Amino acid sequence: MRPVLVLWLLLVPAVATAAEGRVIRVADGDKITVQALDQRRITIRLQGIDAPERTMAYSQISRRHLHDLVMGKVVTFDPEKLDRHGRTVAVVRLQDDTDVCLKQIEAGLAWRFKRFGLEQSPDDRAAYGAAEAIAKAARRGLWRDESPVPPWEFRAQHAATPNR
Repeated sequence: MRPVLVLWLLLVPAVATAAEGRVIRVADGDKITVQALDQRRITIRLQGIDAPERTMAYSQISRRHLHDLVMGKVVTFDPEKLDRHGRTVAVVRLQDDTDVCLKQIEAGLAWRFKRFGLEQSPDDRAAYGAAEAIAKAARRGLWRDESPVPPWEFRAQHAATPNR
């Protein structure tokens, strides 16, 4: 068997079933760490959204909002994949079924990450798009700025800038 296939077979079961755990860390507006029931610590990148980077406007407000939503709470998540940094990518839900990713968009504290939209269900894609349009029209959160720079553009600009 090819090594890549073996690796894939080993990873798929680890990220294919719904899981539950308590949030023990909020890194920023779209990344959390959960302690699963089996005591594993899982870093989760919230699926379908992109929050401001640490040096961007609204970064700390976005992080605080996510912290207030989930810190210390039991959440469920359906791991979709691992990102290039080895983090689990998932929609995270509170026990009352509240979609945490959607809450970040509704508050105007994260963008809908269109680049990965096809990885979402059609219902989530529509809900996230509508929530972003409403937040933008209401000038909530980062939409208060005249022309907020999306994180993916910010990262591209800063990756191209040499260190001084």
